[in-house]
Amino acid sequence: MERAEYERMHAVEDRMWWYRGLRSLVAAELARTLRRVTAAGPVLDAGCGTGGMLSRLGAEVAGHSTIGLEYDAGAALLAAAKAGRPVASGSVNEMPFDDAALGAYVSLDVLCHGGVDPDRALSEAHRCLKPGAIALFNLPAYDWLLSAHDKRVHNVRRFTRGQARALLAGHGFRLLRSTYWNTLLFPLMLLHRLIGSDDRDSDVRDFPKWLDALFSAVLAVERAAISVGLSLPFGGSLLVVAVRDE
Repeated sequence: MERAEYERMHAVEDRMWWYRGLRSLVAAELARTLRRVTAAGPVLDAGCGTGGMLSRLGAEVAGHSTIGLEYDAGAALLAAAKAGRPVASGSVNEMPFDDAALGAYVSLDVLCHGGVDPDRALSEAHRCLKPGAIALFNLPAYDWLLSAHDKRVHNVRRFTRGQARALLAGHGFRLLRSTYWNTLLFPLMLLHRLIGSDDRDSDVRDFPKWLDALFSAVLAVERAAISVGLSLPFGGSLLVVAVRDE
């Protein structure tokens, strides 16, 4: 992303309904999964942006310490300050960590970025994770939904569940679970994409408080469904949890 987009994210990510919903979903799913695995080592937020997710996770998750990695040096500084956690400056395509150094890998809307090679990034994730460690991904769904927002934040690809499963299997990961989300609001998202102009700003912005509260409540219903094991059949985003093969 360009500096203006990082600054926009830094300014609104703790207030915007989508970011809050994503982080609540990821934090809960990560903690649940980590309690079922034995691989030790820190949780890496790979491509942590300006640190909102890292801040939400805190110093540790289910007994695992947390660290960040961010390509943009300025964003890495913002993330370290916001989260109070160590943040390395580097690329997910070539990570500055030793083999089998990590206990978990979190990747939120990173594999979709134009500067990321999904094959290299997953090979690096596999290299740096311990056998039996988990990897959690959030991915934007459906290539046909590529939009002006994606262009603004330099997203060049979106994913289906089948594509994500095949990509992970090809790099030594076994799928534990996957679910779409942002399902109930999907019709509104689709309408917004269809009527929006090609030159509009990204969707990262402040919303009216009443609308933000409404959208947040809708995502809370979806999180409750996902937390009891349901997989939603479609949505604007895709959550995938996998384990590094032994």
